[in-house]
Amino acid sequence: MTSEITLFVNPAAGRGRGAHAARPAASALRTAGYTVHTVIGANAEDALARARAAVADGTGALIAVGGDGLTHLALQAVAGTRTPLGLIAAGTGNDFARALGLPVRDPAAAARLAADALKGARIRDVDLGRVGDRWFGTVLASGFDSRVNDRGNRMRWPTGRARYDLAMLAELAAFRPFPYRITLDGGAVREVEAALVAVGNGTSYGGGMRICPGADLADGLFDITVVGDCRRTTLLRVFPRVYRGTHVDHPKVTVLRAAKVEIAAEGVSGYADGERLGALPLTARCVPGAVRVIGA
Repeated sequence: MTSEITLFVNPAAGRGRGAHAARPAASALRTAGYTVHTVIGANAEDALARARAAVADGTGALIAVGGDGLTHLALQAVAGTRTPLGLIAAGTGNDFARALGLPVRDPAAAARLAADALKGARIRDVDLGRVGDRWFGTVLASGFDSRVNDRGNRMRWPTGRARYDLAMLAELAAFRPFPYRITLDGGAVREVEAALVAVGNGTSYGGGMRICPGADLADGLFDITVVGDCRRTTLLRVFPRVYRGTHVDHPKVTVLRAAKVEIAAEGVSGYADGERLGALPLTARCVPGAVRVIGA
């Protein structure tokens, strides 16, 4: 493997933590003997083009410095190739790094782990989800949670997480379950009333919310969590349990498993790795061994 590797940096991740994390990460990698090239795009499209160019030019690894948004972008560059992906988790959520058991918000430690793993060839293949031509690593969210995202993205004030807290309160006030149509592995259509449907390649979203706690990155299947028809008060009781993953024991929650899932509901968007994919219906496929990851 070449000793030249690429740092793919989002300087704005985690309110500026990405820029700060890049320096100790680059230093640790250079100390380990690697030649480090840094890629920072003018925007997401430019950044992805630069990352893809680095992969095409034969970089020894693409190491993303940022949060789940940048990881999502990096996946578009490396999925389906033999270029390993490393993560220096410096964002707000960092859910793909959590799923891989990597250090979070400790850039020097994460970089040292990546360098040691590359030298020791500790690289393994893990699954990814795919919707159309978009890859995702963690969870495809739809329903109540995606409506909160939609509302929060439209708001100009307040800023940061407070925006989404306010959006959640507004969505709760107007909450009604959605009529879903769910099809697993091309089988019969299931028609259900549900607060949300989450398709998990990884276990968590939103910075450790274990919405699909049993998901396995290497089993070739999604875990699909369906929070069924429930009142607002029930949703308020169930949702906090997501951080521990114990919500799946609630009678209103069902967990399904499939390699392919089609979800449809009127007026509902889908988000994967926190990034908007578009309005439902969407079809997601689990692609076994779609990406090589470092140090997991």
